[in-house]
Amino acid sequence: MLRLAHRGDWRHAPENSIAALAAAVAVPGCDGVEFDVRISGDGVPVLSHDETLERAYGRPGRIDEMTARELEEVGIASLADALAIIPHRSTIDVDLKGLHDRAVVEVLAAGRGPTLVNGVISSFLPETLQRVGRLAPAWPRWLNARHVSADTIRTASDLGCAAISLEFHAIDPASVAAVHAAGLEVAAWTVRRRDTFGRLRNVGVIAACVEAAALDG
Repeated sequence: MLRLAHRGDWRHAPENSIAALAAAVAVPGCDGVEFDVRISGDGVPVLSHDETLERAYGRPGRIDEMTARELEEVGIASLADALAIIPHRSTIDVDLKGLHDRAVVEVLAAGRGPTLVNGVISSFLPETLQRVGRLAPAWPRWLNARHVSADTIRTASDLGCAAISLEFHAIDPASVAAVHAAGLEVAAWTVRRRDTFGRLRNVGVIAACVEAAALDG
């Protein structure tokens, strides 16, 4: 079961920052990183979970109304710069926020190759997963969801996803069995306790976004 640092190791640096990603891949037992990507006002994929700068940076401003250069001055990295510091041996879970298509695919292909080495695309938005799938059909994609339902499983299957990434409270043997019956794998988010990580591993989860004590193994 892969242990993926949620938005990097933000105990040591701001979430989704270059420093947080570097700190995460240096943690023994950490298999890779999960990070969030949005599109800047000038069309550049950048690392940010939120639409605005308010929570993480304590200042006004929207990601989609600022240039990549302006965002860099605040501390928000471009996807290209982030990929440059993450070793290819480390798995990346690229959580796409908002609508994406060619720009993010081109940057990822440049950084991780046409097969997206040790990489997966995840998103809550079926349309984004569909767009990426059209451009890079061989890349593994995960549908993010808060719970398991017949509609969720059907959507993931119809999109050609490899897995459903679930909020960890929704994962138990029954939910895993339902997803496996559709030919899909199960991933988890966001795990903070070591015992929770162990429980999920025992029921067949393939990867978990982790933070706090769970990141240290």
